[in-house]
Amino acid sequence: MSPPKTAKLRRSTSLLTLQEATTSDRFIPSHKNSTTSKLTAASERPHPNASPQTHIKAQTNKIYQHHVAEACGLDVNSRILSYRPLPPERSKPLNLFSHITLGSLCKALERTTGKSLRPSLASERAKKIPTAPDRVLDAPNIVDDFYLNLVSWSLTNLIVIGLEDAVYVWNASTGSVGLLCETPGSLITSLRWSGDGSYISIGKDDGSIEIWDIETNSRLRTLASSSTGRVASHCWLLHLLTSGSKEGTIYHSDVRVSSHLVGKRENTHLAEVCGIEYRGDGQQFCSGGNDNVVAIWDARNMSGDALFQKTNHRAAVKAMAWCPYQSLLLATGGGTSDKSIHFWNTSTGARVNLIETESQISSLNWGYAKGTGYEVVATHGYPSNSISLFNYPTLQKTGEVLQAHDSRILNGCLSPDGTTLATVSGDENLKFWSLFDFYRQARPDAEESFASNDGKHMGKLMNIR
Repeated sequence: MSPPKTAKLRRSTSLLTLQEATTSDRFIPSHKNSTTSKLTAASERPHPNASPQTHIKAQTNKIYQHHVAEACGLDVNSRILSYRPLPPERSKPLNLFSHITLGSLCKALERTTGKSLRPSLASERAKKIPTAPDRVLDAPNIVDDFYLNLVSWSLTNLIVIGLEDAVYVWNASTGSVGLLCETPGSLITSLRWSGDGSYISIGKDDGSIEIWDIETNSRLRTLASSSTGRVASHCWLLHLLTSGSKEGTIYHSDVRVSSHLVGKRENTHLAEVCGIEYRGDGQQFCSGGNDNVVAIWDARNMSGDALFQKTNHRAAVKAMAWCPYQSLLLATGGGTSDKSIHFWNTSTGARVNLIETESQISSLNWGYAKGTGYEVVATHGYPSNSISLFNYPTLQKTGEVLQAHDSRILNGCLSPDGTTLATVSGDENLKFWSLFDFYRQARPDAEESFASNDGKHMGKLMNIR
């Protein structure tokens, strides 16, 4: 019986001198000082804002490398030459499953399964992006102001647009257009449809908001404000109308009662509020301001501090969009000095992803494309005046419309079926782009209940007091 083997002692690599760690044979360069690995790593994954063709080419090259390695019986991640000593061996075997639960394993798989789209899918998607709009309408005298929100598309397929002191409604089903109202002496600064598409709210530069009945073409009431500045953004939640002021205060108005002001939020935004959006279930809402701040609020309270106040953007935050399939996922876009799309988990306040677009972002919307799934479409101002589409969660650019307008795009909104994007620009054109496919998603019972009540009794609730 042979005596037991004694464990061999190895010198730890951490004790190697600098000279030992970096010196190599005179005919073989040091791999550590070589830039080859850096160039290879940089070429494997292109910038998210690169063209769709660049992403397709990079993914095709990666697949080709794996096929060649497999045919040669090699591991694509292995190294033929070793330039440094191997690390010391463990004294006992490593149990890979000792700290891994089924839940953590599933989450890890979810993070690694959609790192990039298959080249065939990405190529097919890029071919479907139009190079020209389906329709172009004139928008004369539109105010070329980045911070305003002057176009909105209703659930009933009507588009409302503000042109200086006049509001027009275009029927996307019939093609007819009509003047809703004029506001002599006041500029239109924001427009929004109610949830059921029966009412239009019109924000003005004097701080007031008018509410109009689209069926009777009549003004129901005017919501006066203690603020003297313009209303650049506002949003509906059933009978509640939430608006942002020039000085940064957010107001909640109940349109059913004569004393409409039921709450306000101060001291979060220090400049104009230029974006407000309610989450689909109505439990949270977000606001963005010219102070570069994104605020996430509990919509069940009419006052109080924000749940989270994020300062990652480096420019005004106007573009905001809640994800339709992940209720806690919010996308926000920054202005000229930021040019980035930030993705937030509104339960924890953590930023979960980032896309640098290299252009001012004026609006964000979520859409669905067959084969590639959900995407975020961004409209841009300076310098590109373009439209960009990014797959989520891979963040891969799936399409773009270069120079979509001759001037910066001011706003973008989706049709009620989620297939067509309407964009309006300082070039006084309203353009329509077919970008997405129709997708009907089953909603939870709670959201069904919420949707069934959304506007169902608005006719009874909207009484002028």
